[in-house]
Amino acid sequence: MSTSFLRRTLSFLRNTWRGLTSMRTALVLLFLLALAALPGALLPQWSLNEDNVREFSDNYPTLAKVLDAVGAFNVFSSVWFAAIYVLLFVSLIGCLLPRSVHYLRQLRARPVRTPRNLARMPHHASGTVDRSAEEMTAVVRRRLRRWRTEEATEADGSRTISAERGYLREAGNLVFHFALVGLLITVAGGQLMRYEGQVVVQADGSSFCNSGTYNYDSFQAGPTVDGTSLSEFCLRVKDFDVRYLASGQPNNFHADIEYQSGEALETGNWKPHHLEVNNPLRTAGDRVYLTGNGYTPVFTVTFPDGQQRTKKTQWKPVNTGTMLSQGATKFDRPDMPDEQRRHQNQLAIRGLFAPTAQLNGKVLSSSFPALNDPMVAVDVLKGKLGFATGESQSIFNVNQELIDSGQLERVDRQNLAVGDSVRLEDGTTIRFDGVQRWVNLQVSHNPFQQYVLVFALTVVVGLGASLSIKRRRIWVRITPAGAGTGTTEADAEESDGNTSVEIGGLARTDQAGYGEEFTRIVEELLVSGRGSTSSPVAGDNSRGRSS
Repeated sequence: MSTSFLRRTLSFLRNTWRGLTSMRTALVLLFLLALAALPGALLPQWSLNEDNVREFSDNYPTLAKVLDAVGAFNVFSSVWFAAIYVLLFVSLIGCLLPRSVHYLRQLRARPVRTPRNLARMPHHASGTVDRSAEEMTAVVRRRLRRWRTEEATEADGSRTISAERGYLREAGNLVFHFALVGLLITVAGGQLMRYEGQVVVQADGSSFCNSGTYNYDSFQAGPTVDGTSLSEFCLRVKDFDVRYLASGQPNNFHADIEYQSGEALETGNWKPHHLEVNNPLRTAGDRVYLTGNGYTPVFTVTFPDGQQRTKKTQWKPVNTGTMLSQGATKFDRPDMPDEQRRHQNQLAIRGLFAPTAQLNGKVLSSSFPALNDPMVAVDVLKGKLGFATGESQSIFNVNQELIDSGQLERVDRQNLAVGDSVRLEDGTTIRFDGVQRWVNLQVSHNPFQQYVLVFALTVVVGLGASLSIKRRRIWVRITPAGAGTGTTEADAEESDGNTSVEIGGLARTDQAGYGEEFTRIVEELLVSGRGSTSSPVAGDNSRGRSS
């Protein structure tokens, strides 16, 4: 009983392994992997854009709960995607190893011996030539010098040459599949060891150093990255320039930056770089991309005791066509030693910024993205901003719950041009000083990226070789005049003509194109051999055959 159960179990495991490692299963898994990746391309992902996921959830709350439950918003980290990925990897490895062993055996094997009846081959031709058998054999050798050949002498004195070509077709197929495995490994390795962070840097000489995750506005990393061993480099943004077309579309924008990495961090030398959309900074194994830009209104607050505070906080574009931006610049009171009173008398300047102001009554909008006539429409809020709670909050807005509860009140609303100010009842003055530029930088690290490129190119090369190279065989039987009639072999060699030549061909793969090649070989061997030949036959040999 136990022996029978063990035998059935082993049989089941063996059959399962054979099914998993078949090429058909690998193709099905590859299709499933592509199908499973579709949600990652069509739906917003938590790892890429949390705001888009939340917006989708707000618009489709019921559907979003179902999709989130099955991991559709985190496809590439889901269990089911990883399961397909691992199964595909195992299937390809299990399929390729036996095929590689079989191919190595093929490389060592000799071409198949000449069949007795060549007339049954899909491609066939025969004729006589005015050459001796020895001369004709030399002609065939020269013509098939790039083929793998095997010569033999039959019992009736005929000489046969077996030739085969196209061994690299299978090699290309194996290269394609091994490169695909390498591509899967490097992509997976890149996901494990990658990190990507976004940071806003003011374009006024402000700097950024890749010394820790705390320097980023947002940061995503693979499971093996803990943020303590990031690539060491620093950069500073000296200036940012953008040119617009008359339609408002950006024609070109770039940031002039300087950076340090490696030994330059010790020596203090800065290297310049012209950072553009298609010209990222590559240093210390990382890539720094310019992904966005915007405006930073500059406000100066003069408190009743005469103390001043100037603050520059980036505002977020809400209309990329006109660069109309919204945001909130927040101030803490420096003149109140009582911490509780200080937290209840904080200021926030919230509103809209227009680089080229357009007023419809008192409603501010922007007519062009360039900085032609800057203006802000602000609400001045006074009260509790929630700094003391320690909870994270958006730099682009204030906590609406504090407004709804009355802890934060609007005390004034104004439209301000550059240099204008507003004075509050307690004597506090808020002045709109001007505008600066900010840039959004994305730092990406993937140590496997170059290997992904190599394997991707190898996939193309291997696929091209497997599709373009054709595996084919050809056999030539050279029968000296008088062979098989009692004439000695020496007499047959001395004969100057009537040497019979029979040629057969077989395409091991798709026959497209082999008929033309077979015809050329026949013409070179028979016609140029100064003999007469019957027309070669190719394709369906049942319709007619020359002999």
